Amino acid sequence: MLSANELRGQHVGVSDNGGHIHLILPDPTERAACFRVLAAGSERIVRSFASADAWIEAEGGDSCAILLFHWRQPGATDGAALLDHVAGGAGIATFVAAEQLSIAESRAILRGGAQDLLPAPLDPRLVRRTIDAALADWRARQGALDRHREAEARLAALTPRERDILDAIAAGLGNKAIARQLELSPRTVEVHRANIMRRAGAGNVAELLRLQFIAEFARAASADSVRFGA
Repeated sequence: MLSANELRGQHVGVSDNGGHIHLILPDPTERAACFRVLAAGSERIVRSFASADAWIEAEGGDSCAILLFHWRQPGATDGAALLDHVAGGAGIATFVAAEQLSIAESRAILRGGAQDLLPAPLDPRLVRRTIDAALADWRARQGALDRHREAEARLAALTPRERDILDAIAAGLGNKAIARQLELSPRTVEVHRANIMRRAGAGNVAELLRLQFIAEFARAASADSVRFGA
């Protein structure tokens, strides 16, 4: 039977970037060992659960950034169902622990988007190294996403004509060349350029072009192959 603490999950520390780590490990000894090594010497949120059913009931994955679970789960929700459940959660890095897998199970994990497959029983030191690296990657992706959103918000106020001029600036054209291309007077281009700088809150052309670049090239989600951790 699950304890009340396990049903609620365990909580340690505060995460600056909201990168919560959730463990769904049925074996209490393994769960406690992994929890201790992940929570030690760090300020972040670590929660542990004894089953996928308990995790879904308590959390649902909304606040989870890193999820580590054993493929063999007690209760109604097995590993395949849990992987399917988290597939719709943007930004969740999922890790699966397993001893032996059938070909069908291996395919399910691969197709389900798991980031890594760890050999069970789990080595807490390997878990710490793997999760630390994944959390660092997650924070880097979140930072890139935040910068992308900020750039888009700062450029959202530009009019269609100003966006045309910004594209021309990004292409390396000067005011006279932009005026000829868009059939405007050089003075009108100068006024538009000043408005673009003001609306975007850019201090110089280099900052303006950086915003343009970030807004155009959002980070593409990577599809990492399933592999055994090392």
